[in-house]
Amino acid sequence: MIETPYLLFLGDAPDMLAAKVAIGIRDWRPENAVGQISLPGCGADLGLTEMSLAEAKAAGAKTLVIGVANRGGIISQAWKKVLVMALEEGFDLASGLHNLLRDEPDLVAVAEATGRKLHDVRVPSVKYPIANGEKRTGKRCLAVGTDCSVGKMYTAMAMERDMTARGMKTTFRATGQTGILITGDGVPLDAVIADFMAGSIEYLTPDNDADHWDMIEGQGSLFHVSYSGVTMALVHGGQPDALILCHEPTRSHMRGLPGYSLPTLEQLRDTALPLAQVGNPDCRVVGISVNTQHMSEEAARDYLDEVSQRMDLPATDPYRFGADVLVDALAAL
Repeated sequence: MIETPYLLFLGDAPDMLAAKVAIGIRDWRPENAVGQISLPGCGADLGLTEMSLAEAKAAGAKTLVIGVANRGGIISQAWKKVLVMALEEGFDLASGLHNLLRDEPDLVAVAEATGRKLHDVRVPSVKYPIANGEKRTGKRCLAVGTDCSVGKMYTAMAMERDMTARGMKTTFRATGQTGILITGDGVPLDAVIADFMAGSIEYLTPDNDADHWDMIEGQGSLFHVSYSGVTMALVHGGQPDALILCHEPTRSHMRGLPGYSLPTLEQLRDTALPLAQVGNPDCRVVGISVNTQHMSEEAARDYLDEVSQRMDLPATDPYRFGADVLVDALAAL
């Protein structure tokens, strides 16, 4: 088990999107976020107290969590001094990067010398089966996006929160490093061997009560040339009964791909739904989730109204305005 609470390490993240792991923990488990620590030139600020390692230790933090999700998932050499000092200060380290803490000899040596633990959450802990496509009992909802990092996890978590408040049976199913660090369980999908990816999602979302909803954390985008494979595993392995379309309307291009523009919500609907219906012919698109964080409230509400009328679907920013209309859509199925 990863000991809480956390000190969130932002490193030299160039912007807030690069610190999405730390942001997710701050937003969904604020009681576990003692403070933040960053390097000079860091472009991210969570609004938490900036602390030294000694200050965070005195405040009760037990684990330094690498809160950065950089391209390729690499442990930067620029971070090493802080990571080594954190071990020496008595912190465990936790990371969801592809570049594993346990594969860094200098960190392993210091951890062994100090008796501290290295937690790599992006390591599959189960021998997953190959997907068989057999229909499972219970219901499943998957968020799919026009791009990476548009709010798919926030959508699923906000819906699960509001469904629980209504007394509906529901479980958030984490499929990435941030979700796993927040909930303590899940499948690190993009670290699973390709042949077993869809099977891991079948494993994650087993038979359940007929009125139980698994809220599956989305990953990547079918339109992102770097990360579309992980999305396909969710679409087919999840066999969703419902899809939520997720979008961030202020972006000028795909995340990390300046030469690629975002698809429209209509393109997303018309691409994702037929693929989902391969595994579940009854799957429907039931709503739209829009990340409006960079829009004024008036502009956001106007945009949501326009999208809802154009697509003939309920639309909301579930983190900013609540997920009620999306939950209503699931309850109606």
